[in-house]
Amino acid sequence: MKALVTGANGFLGSHLVRKLIDAGHEVTAMTRRRDESLVGMGIETVHGDVRSLDNVVTAFEGQDVVFHTASVSGIWGSWKHYHSNNTVGTRNVVEACLRSDVRRLVYTSSPSVTFNGDHQINVNESAPYPKKWLCHYPHSKALAEQHVLEADDHRQLMTCSLRPHLIWGPGDRHLIPRLINRAKSRQLRRVGDGSNMVDTIYVENAADAHVLAAEALRPDSPVCGSAYFISQDDPVNCWAWINEVLGLVGLPRVRQSITYPWAWRLGAALETYHELFNIEREPRMTRFLAAQLAKNHHFDISRAKRDFGYYPKITNSEGMKRLEASLLNSS
Repeated sequence: MKALVTGANGFLGSHLVRKLIDAGHEVTAMTRRRDESLVGMGIETVHGDVRSLDNVVTAFEGQDVVFHTASVSGIWGSWKHYHSNNTVGTRNVVEACLRSDVRRLVYTSSPSVTFNGDHQINVNESAPYPKKWLCHYPHSKALAEQHVLEADDHRQLMTCSLRPHLIWGPGDRHLIPRLINRAKSRQLRRVGDGSNMVDTIYVENAADAHVLAAEALRPDSPVCGSAYFISQDDPVNCWAWINEVLGLVGLPRVRQSITYPWAWRLGAALETYHELFNIEREPRMTRFLAAQLAKNHHFDISRAKRDFGYYPKITNSEGMKRLEASLLNSS
């Protein structure tokens, strides 16, 4: 198939591009600007911003399937920033698919679109969107996901949404470096009692899921118009996993802690302070971050297994070996 990947130079996007190339598909990488990592891969590259409908329509012409992985993530910033990139950008992607006769669209969402601050224990896709949001990122992603799923029409555009949780692995420029940097600066504290279990997903497994979902998008398939949680299907203790990652680079375990109620109060206070004084940098703690670090987050992925045959090929232990090798090579 002729496949275009938005955000092709991102962590997931770059792995998805390689996965599609290896499967023999004709790939176009869409990025905001030239990226040397894509040069020499034997693929077409186009530059454009999903916030510009004209850019997206031009890029999508002649494509069979679009993988929309581009987004702005984070726990702090203005509503305008997240809404314009994640929500408006995704609406442009849907409109461009319709104008350019693209038949299939796979959208990369997030499990946080269902997170209201409470424990998520073996949650499935029946979980509703929250009525209140702890930060702008999940809200903007939820609005985008709803638009993608509502756009599904077997006669014109078949769509689905995937919700990978905590993508990690070699080449990560966000999650793993953030943990390591916070530990090195002695700013990492365990939040809560340390018993919370979380789902993660190794980046190649996430890329696999996207390809499988695209291949399953056909008329009368249950995948059309559906959202799916995807993960390693093997929840880990959040703080044991963090300590394991730190151990890969010779850093000590996290020993200092703060109770969840105190972290929540601190996050609320810091959010108010940053808003009052118009401080752009991210607070060291927010209510969303406190809840993410202290609560259980693991999901039932049986629907993804049933509807498009997703099973994680790379286990947690194998993934850790590969991550360790990449960290050693980059040090």
